[in-house]
Amino acid sequence: MNLSVRLPRSSSGWTMAVFGLLATALGVVGLVAPDAQLALMGFAPIPDGQRAAGDHTLMFLTASSMAAVNMGVYYVLAALADWRAFFRWTVPFRLLTFTVFTLAVVTGRAPAGFLGVGIWEGVGALATGIALRGEARKAPRGKAEGEESAEESAAGSGAYDENTRSR
Repeated sequence: MNLSVRLPRSSSGWTMAVFGLLATALGVVGLVAPDAQLALMGFAPIPDGQRAAGDHTLMFLTASSMAAVNMGVYYVLAALADWRAFFRWTVPFRLLTFTVFTLAVVTGRAPAGFLGVGIWEGVGALATGIALRGEARKAPRGKAEGEESAEESAAGSGAYDENTRSR
C-alpha cells in the first residue's frame, strides 16, 4: 500500500496550496461560526434576536463562505496537479479582488478590518505571480517547466481522445 503524500511540485504551486488551504479554512469558519468570521473581517456581529427584518447578512456570509470552501479546494487540487495555466489565470483576478476590496474600505462601504481580506488577496496574487515569473526564467525557452499544451492537459484529464476528438 502506497501511503505517500502528494505535495505541490513548484513554488507557484505552494503559493496556490497555501492560499487554497487558508480559503478553505476561513470558509469553514464562516459556515460553522459566522459571528467569528464577521469579527475577523472587522464587522460587529449582531445577535440573532436583534437582527432587523430583511437582514440577510448570514445568508450572504453562508454563500461567500461556501464559495471560499469551493475555491480553496480548487486551488489545492490545481496546486497538486501543478496546473500553472490556472495559477496564471488567478493572478489578475486576485489583484482585481484586492482593488475592489481596498476601494470598499477607502470609500466607506466596508470597515477598516476588511482591508485585511484585500491585502490577503493582493499579497497572494503577487507571491504567485513572482513565483511563476521565476519558474519561467529557469525553464527552457518555449515552454515553462510543468506547462503542457491544451491537448496534453485534456488528454491527461480524459477529456481528449486523439482518435475520436471527443469523449
